[in-house]
Amino acid sequence: MSLFLRCLSAFALAATMAAYAGDSSQPPASPTKPAASSLHGVTVSDPYRWLENAQDPAVQTWIKAQNAHTEAVLAAMPDGKAMTERVQQLAITSTTRSSPLLAGGTLFYMQETPPQPQPQLMAQAWPDGKARVLVDLNAGDGNTAITGYWPSPSGRYLAYGTAEGGSELTTLHVLDVTTGKTLSDALPYAGGGTTPQDVAWDADEHGFVYVRFPLPPAGAEVRQFDAALMHHVLGQAAQADEVVFGKSYSKVAEYRLKTSPGAKQLAVLANIGDGGPAEVYLRVGNAWKKLLGHAANVRNAAWVGQRLLVTSFADAPRGKLLAIDAQGNVTTVVPQREGALQDIAPLADGFLVTRSWGPDWWAEHYDAHDNLVRRVPLPQHDITVEGIAAEQGQDHALITYAGWTLPTRWGDYDAKSGSLHTVFEVKPAADYSKVEIHRIDGTSKDGTTIPVTVLIMPGITPNNQRPTILYSYGGYDIPITPHFIGPELAWLERGGVLAFANIRGGNEFGQDWHAQGQMLNKQNVFDDFHAAALALCDTHWTDRAHLGILGESNGGLLMGASLVQHPSDYRAVVAMVGIYDVIRHETNFTNGAYNVSEFGTVSDPAQFKATLAYSPLQNVKPHTAYPAVLMTTGANDPRVAPWQSRKFTAALQNTTTSDQPILLLTRMNAGHGIGAPFSQRVGNTAIMLTFFAQELGLPAR
Repeated sequence: MSLFLRCLSAFALAATMAAYAGDSSQPPASPTKPAASSLHGVTVSDPYRWLENAQDPAVQTWIKAQNAHTEAVLAAMPDGKAMTERVQQLAITSTTRSSPLLAGGTLFYMQETPPQPQPQLMAQAWPDGKARVLVDLNAGDGNTAITGYWPSPSGRYLAYGTAEGGSELTTLHVLDVTTGKTLSDALPYAGGGTTPQDVAWDADEHGFVYVRFPLPPAGAEVRQFDAALMHHVLGQAAQADEVVFGKSYSKVAEYRLKTSPGAKQLAVLANIGDGGPAEVYLRVGNAWKKLLGHAANVRNAAWVGQRLLVTSFADAPRGKLLAIDAQGNVTTVVPQREGALQDIAPLADGFLVTRSWGPDWWAEHYDAHDNLVRRVPLPQHDITVEGIAAEQGQDHALITYAGWTLPTRWGDYDAKSGSLHTVFEVKPAADYSKVEIHRIDGTSKDGTTIPVTVLIMPGITPNNQRPTILYSYGGYDIPITPHFIGPELAWLERGGVLAFANIRGGNEFGQDWHAQGQMLNKQNVFDDFHAAALALCDTHWTDRAHLGILGESNGGLLMGASLVQHPSDYRAVVAMVGIYDVIRHETNFTNGAYNVSEFGTVSDPAQFKATLAYSPLQNVKPHTAYPAVLMTTGANDPRVAPWQSRKFTAALQNTTTSDQPILLLTRMNAGHGIGAPFSQRVGNTAIMLTFFAQELGLPAR
């Protein structure tokens, strides 16, 4: 068996070829069965609804057959072995670090040494202490992941979450950092999927507040709705924990917990669903005071001393900074200025602010009087500020950043001198310094300018036929940022082009940019992406015969809409864990109800009409030549129901008139991709690049 096929088997966890009794060179049959929905007087046919039931033996057989077919097609691609080997080589960097936090003078962070399956949870005295391992889950099969961690104010204790098989459904554990011993506390159903996990320690460190779904009856599965905030006392059984906030707040509640220095105060940012503004509550004794409602359009917050600073976008599309004192008084401390507000962190007696404008990111330092001190001396272009680890009263902050050609780097920023010096950097497996970065613009249907970043190797010039992969996302406030391309260098080394579009739906230009890609405005997202694709053709980097498009999750929806709206403008499509039946997405399957704040609800006639016009499944047209398509999904996905990919695959396979493959790969012990082991992450890249290399004609190495 070839290296490529062995990797496919390991990464896909698919059925063996023998499990498929039919001709695996052809996609398995997908019969249609009568089914429909009636909404606002419109009947929406749904002939593949039977594929929604994963427990149906017929559906299980269909999944195995699709996996066998996909494996057979991918394994026959001659470039698979070479591409997989190069991707693996490029993925083996030096040790990586991520998600640093400071508490009580101790630095906590995640550390992974490729090809280690999962990161370890580390601690060291800051700044010069010796690093030690606190939690290492690599003794098993690599499918148990750490979902988050939360140190107590002094750093004595650490709560951390784990989840299995990509499910993200979290169980909280507590570690005594001094002794390294795990306490008896094990708190199940502590968030997962769209409902984020979070913990806020008590000032005395005897317990904490945390997010939890209602405990299910014995023998029943948990329903991932109606999350509330519970209070846990160390050593107490989870069943004894009591609700302290959020009972009946919202079926689709999401919470972010913010504690002031020393855990003297606790604020809650409460969201109804995903992608919308937060309400801000402050704990006053045993009661909760609502400080700001949805009208303030709050997106983030951090404590600076005993003031809560929040980013508000009400009447300020780029964002303004509000301060809330202990009495709940609200004042504007930093009005709207250049750049879109992203994040806040305390520093010395002031704070740091992160901003963006399109693909450019930077950080600013403000003093105790809210005056701008300086712009932090980071690279001016092509990097993203990933995070800031800092403690109030400390003159030094750890700023993590990365860029297209720059793997993660940690800089120690000195508030007094303004200097920034590197204290940690990842050593890549190849030389990325020669990668050239270009910027072009597309013009969307309504005249909006869409920035596109183009990455190439030296000597690669526009010739109208460069194999090109265009990526974007377009939703939920999530920006397209300069991230380290890592193993995708394998594509550039062979003359390919990588492109990334800053389309609406993200927040890289502020909240107006986000709002223009939401709800009734969702079609703008697809128009923006098409404009970016046309810009690549107009500037002669590629043509329609050599253009591939890539997206995942909400970006999978982008792929689905793009290929049904403009099937002749793309040669190949890779869509991962995507949403394709938006009409049925808003059911109790997985987390569809959480997305109403982003997509709108089909119970509204106007929104239903707009959704029906773009929903990919309902817009698959007969007698249409569709491009080559590879879809992937995970059987344990808590964010997007796997049947979304099954139904869309079946519709395309039964409809297309082209001879291009329509493939679906279902990973049986995987989820949305969060917490995936190293091998699966590398496998995703290898399979994606192999598929594009075959379909777009990438030159052989």
